Amino acid sequence: MNWSEIIRLALQEDLGTGDITTDYLDLEPIPEKAFIVSKAPGVIAGLEIVKEVFLTVDKNLKITMYKRDGDTVKRGDEILRLEGNPASILKGERTALNFLQRLSGIATTTRAMVNKLEGTSAKVLDTRKTTPLLRSMEKYAVRIGGGYNHRFGLYDMILIKDNHIKACGSITEAVNRVKERNIAYKIEVEVSNIKELEEAVRAGVDRILLDNMSIPKIKNCVKRFGSKIELEVSGGVTLDNIKEIAQTGVPYISSGALTHSYQSLDISLQFKE
Repeated sequence: MNWSEIIRLALQEDLGTGDITTDYLDLEPIPEKAFIVSKAPGVIAGLEIVKEVFLTVDKNLKITMYKRDGDTVKRGDEILRLEGNPASILKGERTALNFLQRLSGIATTTRAMVNKLEGTSAKVLDTRKTTPLLRSMEKYAVRIGGGYNHRFGLYDMILIKDNHIKACGSITEAVNRVKERNIAYKIEVEVSNIKELEEAVRAGVDRILLDNMSIPKIKNCVKRFGSKIELEVSGGVTLDNIKEIAQTGVPYISSGALTHSYQSLDISLQFKE
């Protein structure tokens, strides 16, 4: 689903048959100015979405951007200015802020993790643990924060996880079945111990995901196989431990927290008095 359709549906959800509060106020269509302002420090993401929200409500609104996606803001910073019919601004306010606050929260969380990786060669990746229908937006926010996207869905990379392995009987059997039909996609296998890692390496996959392993175990895996195959760490990755994980030498660290445990950035819309 493209972003314009998501925006249309989001506005439809909020406006329904009409904004009865604003409509009953019968406001004069005299142009007024309003500002979107940050109430906390963070990284901005989603400004083009905000713009489209308001222009979908009223194509005559004038929008002036003071910030760009990826910019850092502090409390009190003006992010953009709106000029036009106050009723139109009020009708688009909540939908626009819902997108902007959430995407900026993801970008802020991602940037914090990326900053922790300074001095290492590791990259932080997102996961499929996203809000239904908003995945492309949320993965965009991860990129704005300096992170990287893992697979977008079940269709663009093969990831053989523990339940796949259990259903097939072994890592080797699962990989062999996939290889019989696969000619185009990278194959990644999830493992939880060194024995499974050894089997996955022998099976000839492209990348191995070390799931919920301790730091000593990760170090051992990197020492034995880091130069032979791509390794990725996942499971329990937080802002507090990501630097220690990266210092093991593993090149990829994936974190579902980027898109499911972030804190929305506090942002508001204020009319000029």
